[in-house]
Amino acid sequence: MTHFAGKAAKVLILSVIFTMLLAATAMAADMAVAVGATTGSSLRMRADASTSSSVVTTLDKSVAVAVLDNSIEGWYKINYAGNVGYVSADYLVVDQDNLFSSYGKVNSDGVNVRSAASTDSEILASVDAGTVVTVNGFEDGWYDVTCEYGTEGYIRSDFLDLTDSASSSSSGGSIVSTAKQHLGTRYVYGGASPSGFDCSGFTMYVYGQFGYSLPHTATGQWQSGIGSKVWSISALQPGDLVFFNDPSRNAGKACSHAGIYVGDGQFIHSSSSRSNGVIISDLTGGYYNTYFVGGIHV
Repeated sequence: MTHFAGKAAKVLILSVIFTMLLAATAMAADMAVAVGATTGSSLRMRADASTSSSVVTTLDKSVAVAVLDNSIEGWYKINYAGNVGYVSADYLVVDQDNLFSSYGKVNSDGVNVRSAASTDSEILASVDAGTVVTVNGFEDGWYDVTCEYGTEGYIRSDFLDLTDSASSSSSGGSIVSTAKQHLGTRYVYGGASPSGFDCSGFTMYVYGQFGYSLPHTATGQWQSGIGSKVWSISALQPGDLVFFNDPSRNAGKACSHAGIYVGDGQFIHSSSSRSNGVIISDLTGGYYNTYFVGGIHV
């Protein structure tokens, strides 16, 4: 009896250790192993390491990206601006000296800026989601950063998404311009083309012109994991996706409607009301303000 009890205890201990190792591996999986720079324009980031897989987004030339996995022959798994996918190794060069200049956006609240690349080092500051910092280099899974008010330190790479602040603004304006080209297009249930759109078909089509692959439902887009979520109207930027949830129209789902923020408290969307089609509406009051759920910044 004692023999079996001892054996069961050993099995339990091994099980606990194995679970802890799995948890540690899962956490480390999101940390960067290196930083690279793209060498080709309109570089396609794909959902899987295959030229036949769907395109997550496209990248400009000479942007810094986090390399999450460099063990796949012919491909790198990367993170850029919160988008995770795979790019061909032919169009990405891995930085060897780990000294570069880029920007990063914090993706969680209460992220610590530390004095060295270690969780044991002194905490110099704490920053929240959406904070943009200057990235100066990479060290052992951590970014060397300079914060807005001059604090210099390190942020662990899984809490910071590399981005290019200039191109982010530009792409948002381009998304809005493309969306406005379809003002007046009629509403068609299930439509996802310039001959007719429903709400999620419109956002899916517009974002598709920029290499993003979105599902054809408002709830699916909200839950897709693309980009970073924005919870207040004041924090929205032009080009952000916006979502709404009217309980009388949601059929038990998380969202009932979707659109694209254009700025100045307004958004563009395909409305089914009185067969309006693609129109621009106010977010700051009335129906859409009441049922606003949040936005997504890609």
